[in-house]
Amino acid sequence: MACESPSSTSEADSLASTVQRNGERLDRPWLLAVGARCRSMLLAADGDLDAALRFAESATAQHDRLPMPFSRARTQLRLGQLQRRHRRRDAAAATLREALATFERLDAPLWAARARTSLERADVQSARTSLLTASERRVAELVASGMTNRDVAGALFISVKTVEVNLTRIYRKLNIRSRAELGRRIDRLDA
Repeated sequence: MACESPSSTSEADSLASTVQRNGERLDRPWLLAVGARCRSMLLAADGDLDAALRFAESATAQHDRLPMPFSRARTQLRLGQLQRRHRRRDAAAATLREALATFERLDAPLWAARARTSLERADVQSARTSLLTASERRVAELVASGMTNRDVAGALFISVKTVEVNLTRIYRKLNIRSRAELGRRIDRLDA
């Protein structure tokens, strides 16, 4: 869909408006669903999370009229991410689990990986039982494998400063002081 990679925000906004208008005019649930999902993405990018959540919910409702599980799962992924950002973790986890199940059933591994990553961030049960957050765990595993902070930052598309902040928290939580200790500790956590 064109709203996924616009050349400018105003162009994306114009495309989303056109899709929504045509969906309303023609009563086409797919246009309404995709238009609302795109609008949700634009609003979230602008920081209006409340409106973004409303549009994602509207898109999900339109998918109820469609036999298109892949498109529905993409919208559920967006909705689950927004629910998590609104601190509605139980709802987010349920929505993301449903999206993940659909992506796996449809053999869409890249989308399933996205859903799995979002689910790890939202899943309340695993957050309670895990010592490290999903983000900290990814940083710890890469550092323990021997990567430099700069390499980890590049691999995870985050800043070197974010890697350093995560390492500080990891060291404190695991009560360790070196990368060598981190490597040994990660092996024990896996076991």
